[in-house]
Amino acid sequence: MNRHSRWWPGAGRGAVIAACMVAFCAATGLKGSDALAQAARSGDAGAQPAQSIVLPDFTALVKRYGPAVVNVSAIRYPTADSPRVSGGDPLDDFLRRLLPPPPDQRGPEAGTIGSGFIIDAEGYILTSAHVVTDADEILVKLTDMREIKARLIGVDRPTDIALLKIEAKDLTVLPMGDSGKLQVGEWVMAIGSPFGFDSSVTVGVVSAIGRILPDEQYVPFIQTDVPVNPGNSGGPLINMQGNVVGINAQIFSRSGGYMGISFAIPINLAIEVKEDLRRRGRVNRGRLGIVSQDLTPALAESFGLPGVSGALISAVEPEGPAGRAGLEAGDIVVLLNSTQISSATDLSRAVAVSEPGITVRLRAWRRGAVHEIEARVGELAQPGPRPPAARGDARTEDLGLVLRELRPAEQRVLQAQGRLYVQSATGRAGRAGVMPGDIILGVNNDRVDTVRELEKLLAGAGRSAALLVQREDSILFVPLRLRDG
Repeated sequence: MNRHSRWWPGAGRGAVIAACMVAFCAATGLKGSDALAQAARSGDAGAQPAQSIVLPDFTALVKRYGPAVVNVSAIRYPTADSPRVSGGDPLDDFLRRLLPPPPDQRGPEAGTIGSGFIIDAEGYILTSAHVVTDADEILVKLTDMREIKARLIGVDRPTDIALLKIEAKDLTVLPMGDSGKLQVGEWVMAIGSPFGFDSSVTVGVVSAIGRILPDEQYVPFIQTDVPVNPGNSGGPLINMQGNVVGINAQIFSRSGGYMGISFAIPINLAIEVKEDLRRRGRVNRGRLGIVSQDLTPALAESFGLPGVSGALISAVEPEGPAGRAGLEAGDIVVLLNSTQISSATDLSRAVAVSEPGITVRLRAWRRGAVHEIEARVGELAQPGPRPPAARGDARTEDLGLVLRELRPAEQRVLQAQGRLYVQSATGRAGRAGVMPGDIILGVNNDRVDTVRELEKLLAGAGRSAALLVQREDSILFVPLRLRDG
């Protein structure tokens, strides 16, 4: 027996390769032609014909729509008293360390390089907001090497979308798709300028839809395994029909480079934002003056809610739209108009897309009953400054909490909305997630201002209670297990 026959018994390598490919075809459900059968026959006489896998061919799409993808360069001129401006793309610092320009080629300008795509014959271009924000000059380079100065129509930082306009003729336009019809496993293609390499094409599949990232309230991202790197930001994600389904925006990386996970903004959302930017240069978002958080099984049990679906209201601005309408901290919103609310993100997004001035109907769970509340939507303003972290002396109480009642002057200095300051948290309180510096505002639906009030409410609670706490600029409920069993 020779060396190869020990590893490839029977009909030989050709048959084994053919058999493996047939098995792969059967597992994936992909169809093919007879090309593999010919390859199998050329290996060994004993090889049997088999079908091959036909992978997607993107060449026609690239030829037709590639010219609609542009390179976007944002230039920022530093002032005499300002440091050199950082790039803006999340991986610019990594790129500068990897490929620093030689000293004699470093100019006085700072900038970013990204991608964009033409959405109509008038010269409107969608790109990422972080690529062009605060730019002094924006240049767009087409695939035919035309370089045109672009006008910034508007930027929406919460969704990271920007709209540009160029004056040019004979433009290739990318048709818009429907990101709501995307399916996990569907093939998609990205075209952009990673690391400044224009018109680079990468492909992959949709890994997940509706992905919510930390610190994101408005964007349900499309997750893919399409290789995306610095410079791809703002470029299109295109389906097999040649339609844009997303705008490449972010990657997940521990090394600074692509690691198999990338995220795109759904084009349906981008189109909504684009319309506002085109009409008035900004996006008007609704607000109700509330802070909400996701439910957990422990919190749902504390409020007597069957199931763990809804957005738990942890704070209500007294003179805000929700406060004037009668919404309370501890309410659990499950419906806004006809939109089902399963999480805090659902509620934030539903409120944000509501036009300021309209009246919305909220369905909320409160103390074991369902309430219908109507509120007039306000307009979202820029967030205020973060309050400083609290400091104070100690006083020991039950459940591992060390508390102190703040004096009015201390409340004003700390910008505290309550009086019960947590000096330390151990035992049950510490395990529940209560932290030093928290301000305890209430238990379940009831407000507390003194240690005695807190003790009384906890004594009358069941196995668990929800502590309402202020933590720096956030207000949230923390589920506290009071007793076992």
